[in-house]
Amino acid sequence: MAGSKRHTRVGGEEVMPYNRFVEVRAAIVEIADDFAAHRTERLGRRTLGPDDFARLERAGYLLTGVPLQQGGLWRGLADSVRDYAELVRILAEGDACVALVAAMHPSVLSFWLAATGPQTEAAAWRAQRARFIDTAKEGHWWGTMISEPGSGGDILQTRAKAEPDDTGFVLTGDKHFASGAGVASFMITTARTADAPPDLFVVDMRGRDWDGSSGITLLTPWNGHGMIATQSHAFTLNRCRAERAASREAFASAVPAVSQLTPMLFAAVIIGILRNAIGMARERVAARAASLKAYEQVAWVEVTNAVWLAEQAYEGALRAIESETGGLLAASRAKATIAMLAERCLTDLGKVLGGASYAREAPFGQWAEDVRALGFLRPPWGLAFEQLLKLDLAQSPVAD
Repeated sequence: MAGSKRHTRVGGEEVMPYNRFVEVRAAIVEIADDFAAHRTERLGRRTLGPDDFARLERAGYLLTGVPLQQGGLWRGLADSVRDYAELVRILAEGDACVALVAAMHPSVLSFWLAATGPQTEAAAWRAQRARFIDTAKEGHWWGTMISEPGSGGDILQTRAKAEPDDTGFVLTGDKHFASGAGVASFMITTARTADAPPDLFVVDMRGRDWDGSSGITLLTPWNGHGMIATQSHAFTLNRCRAERAASREAFASAVPAVSQLTPMLFAAVIIGILRNAIGMARERVAARAASLKAYEQVAWVEVTNAVWLAEQAYEGALRAIESETGGLLAASRAKATIAMLAERCLTDLGKVLGGASYAREAPFGQWAEDVRALGFLRPPWGLAFEQLLKLDLAQSPVAD
């Protein structure tokens, strides 16, 4: 893999060759191949399979939430982003829903892995970080139920309320798009204490009934057109016990890294779907190349050109993050661009392949809905373009 380093330095000293990722990747490839062999059945699912995530745990995927020094895969954003995106992309070629939920795990834990500054040396922060890393080592998945109705996807526009009590905090408010609900042991969310800025909180989902008896009520089970089997449920929190991030400053310091890693992992899911779709379509187009109509020829070339552009955006953003030059803008731009190109590609493929492309055994129709759903996520289009405008103008020179 171009750009992925197999040696690293910790404290200025070179450590042993980085072989753990190679082992994990090989195991993930085997799992994804098995998923792909049962694609038609898996595309008909409406729920996640716990056995799938147990297999990923045994493969070592949860080590994406553990630092290298502790036997994990995290080597810092610049050194890890390509490896992590590679794992998610491989999974997406087997099962995009599983890949999306799996992508949440390193994205969420990077709030603790990527925090910088003197506040991260505080005893409370270090102790909390160590406990959370231990959960990943013990086999626990992390996810997010951070989105709220009416927030426009901006996690800082939370209206959920946090109230301190004798043992921590209790949260009250509505949350939706809790992808991986029922699989994740821990989920992050945001809430406000009085008029203070938003804080990051962790909800321990283990052993909680969703009937309101433990502070969390299942409001609406996920029933989306795309990303069907992600269990992205909506919940109501009513004095739901939660743990606050030990330092608001450390949380804020990690946001730039999280804001680069997360869109690249989402983009990796889309790239995985695109590679699947274009590979399957190419076989069908090649079989009838001699009889393609002029319009079908043009449409096919436009599709392959768009896929090529999506791949260039993906690679360019990874390189920007690795080189630590403009990674935030590059990641945001790549995710939006790849999502738009993918939606167009999957739509245009139907023009080449005809109505048969929407048969359940030919998954192009489902993939079209999946990439459309991914375009709406983290962040949704309105917020995505607002952020892109701000990032672009921030780096542009102002004329006198």
